[in-house]
Parts: sequence; C-alpha cells; structure tokens
Amino acid sequence: MQKRSISRLALTIAAASAVPYVHAEAGGFIEDATATLQARNYYFSRDFSDIEGPNQQSKAEEWGQGFIFNFKSGYTQGTVGVGVDAIGMLGVKLDSSPDRAGAGLLPVADDGRGADDYSRLGAALKVRVLSTELRIGELQPNLPVLTFSDIRLLPPTYQGVSFVSNEITGLTLQGGHLRSTSLRNEAGDDRMRAMLGRTPQAGFSDAFNYAGGDYAFNAKRTSLSAWYAQLEDIYNQRFLGLKHSEPLGSWTLGANLGVYESQADGSKLAGEIDNRAFYSLLSARQGGHTFYVGYQAMFGDSAFPRVFANVTPLGNEVPTYEFAEKDERSWQARYDYDFAAVGVPGLVATMRYISSDNVDTDRGFEGTAHERDLDVSYTIQSGPLKNVGIRIRNVAARSNYRSDIDENRLILSYTLALF
Repeated sequence: MQKRSISRLALTIAAASAVPYVHAEAGGFIEDATATLQARNYYFSRDFSDIEGPNQQSKAEEWGQGFIFNFKSGYTQGTVGVGVDAIGMLGVKLDSSPDRAGAGLLPVADDGRGADDYSRLGAALKVRVLSTELRIGELQPNLPVLTFSDIRLLPPTYQGVSFVSNEITGLTLQGGHLRSTSLRNEAGDDRMRAMLGRTPQAGFSDAFNYAGGDYAFNAKRTSLSAWYAQLEDIYNQRFLGLKHSEPLGSWTLGANLGVYESQADGSKLAGEIDNRAFYSLLSARQGGHTFYVGYQAMFGDSAFPRVFANVTPLGNEVPTYEFAEKDERSWQARYDYDFAAVGVPGLVATMRYISSDNVDTDRGFEGTAHERDLDVSYTIQSGPLKNVGIRIRNVAARSNYRSDIDENRLILSYTLALF
C-alpha cells in the first residue's frame, strides 16, 4: 500500500489544478473546466454477535475525515477534442483502535492499527470525437457489471482505458480494459480479485474487461441493457436488464429486472464458479411516497461473483448483507418518502426490510437471513450551511449461518464549487 503525507498531497493537488493553464489558448479547455472540493466526515460502527468464522472481533468502529478534489477540464477546439480530469483524495483518522479497526474507512497496518492518513492523486486523459469519448488513466466506471461503490470515506478508482459512445440516439455503448484498482481504504494500486457472495477470494487477476450497451426508447421511459464482463482467469459474466416507467393517473409505476450468468474463466484462480442470478424490483410512486417490492434468486453451484469490494445492482443487495449466497432466495419491501411533498425539501427517508431463505450453507442446514434498514438524509437548503448534507443509517441484520450485525453510520458532507 502506498502512503503520502498530507503536505505532499496538498502540493500535488495544487500542481495538478494548475496544469490546464498551460493550454489556456485552447478555448474550451479552460472555459468549460470545473473543480469541486468535497469534505466528508464519516462515522461507521458495526457490532457483531453470534460471530461466525475465524475473525472473532466483536466490533468495527472508526471515524474519519475525507477530502475529495475533482477537476474536469473542457475540451480543446477542433474535430478531436482533448481534455484532462484529475482527482485527489485524502483521508484522515479521527478515531480508531486495533480492537475496532477494519471498518473499511482506513487502511489497516501490519500491527492492526488504522493508518493516521492516506491519500491518492490520479488523472485521466480524455479524447472526444463527435459523440464518442476515450479515457486513459484514473477511472470511476459505474456499470451493471462494475458498480461505482462509494460507500465509505473515500471512493474507489480503477486504472485503465475506457470508451463511451452516444453516436446513435438513445443508444449508449461502452467498453474498457482495467488493469488495477485503488480500493476505498487504500492509496496504492492493487490487482483485482473476486468476491463470491460475502467471501473474498485469494486469486488475483491481471485485468477486468467489459463491453455493453443501454438503449433507451419510448420517450426514455424504457431501457434495455446487455453487458459482458471478464475478470481474467477468475470469472466471466453476462447481464441482461430491463427498466420501465409507466405513468398511471397520479401514480408512476416502475419495473427494474435483470439476469446475470457467470462462469469460471481461464485458469480458474477462485475455483469453479457457476451462478445465475435473477432480480426484480417493482415500484409505485405518488407525490412524496414510493413503494417497492422485490424478489431475487440465486441458482447454480456457487454464490454470485463480483469484483472485490464492490456492491452490485442486484435488486435486494444492500451494503450490509448481500443476499447473494448459493441458492439464496430473498424478498424485499421498501418505502421511501420525500418530505418536499409537505414543504420540507431536502429531507428524504427510506425504510426497508429484506428476508431470505434456501441458502446452501454446506453445513447440513438451510441458511436464512433478514435485515431491517432505516436511512434518513437531509440537505440544508438555505443559510450559511446551505448544501451541507447529513445522512443517518441504522441497520439490524440477523442470520442463522453468518454473524449478526447492528450497524450505525453518520455522514456529514459538503461540496464546494471552486470554479
């Protein structure tokens, strides 16, 4: 793991933000440039009981302060436009100890202690021709086969090349080759590995390759998706998805359906993988109310594979339990309320309950699990604290085959537009 001092990161960010002025005469490169700085204060606590597995630590609790600097240039003028994006990230420990480390907010040193600080600076060259863009360098893709998992103090990044093309109206085509990753609580570049369900695998891959497309039609109320991904020598995966939104009087009905098929790839560094996953999430929205029901099922001889340590778009996956173990079936009921409907804009609450059974535990009994989530977020709308965001998350998760979890998160965030 690579670590930089705070002062070095500050100097590097300053230097990176100054680079575009060398090309000021290029026109749109500077005129369309933007820069933001987000401050994120993150408290995370997980209490474990009925602990399963070799790690008998009963609590993971950390508190950190993060800073995320994002610079996005415009493009040079001409048929081929060139630009640069840069991201600088700094995480600072506010509280941690060896008996509570491992919450995913901070790197963990060899002595079991959370690092005092960690940082990263990355940049990507971007080239645009018509409505197609090529990026080389530091990337943050958000795909059905590699979801952008910004669920801790700092977001993860990947290093490689990607393209996005919108040459045909309604059709977005994407592809990429990623050679390494910087995890959410690390500063250096690492090779990628897989998770099967909740379990990280030992084998490391040299690359993640993907290609796919999304086609929106019916006034953008309907979209179809088809994707292929390969974590070289570990697994390959196919995805088909459908999303639809249908107005019905004062209601808006929605459907989000998806199917994954995954197999072991090449040298099979994580062993045999054979999984088919189906999810469905149906919604009904009226005013500030949105109701959801979901069903998700795993088939095959293994749990669902994904790149470590990401979440996925599976309908019933949440950041605590994944509900993606071998043969697992799960059901969800969820209710969201946007208080703007009663004159309190910026305040949103979510209540969710997920229950599962039929898990093949390989221990002679059927695994079951359930989870209850409560999320409340508020963005201050005016005054000196305008745009300050507050989010509270409380979770109770119980299972007969894995550790029970009681979880609390408190996140304060503010994004300052620099230019």
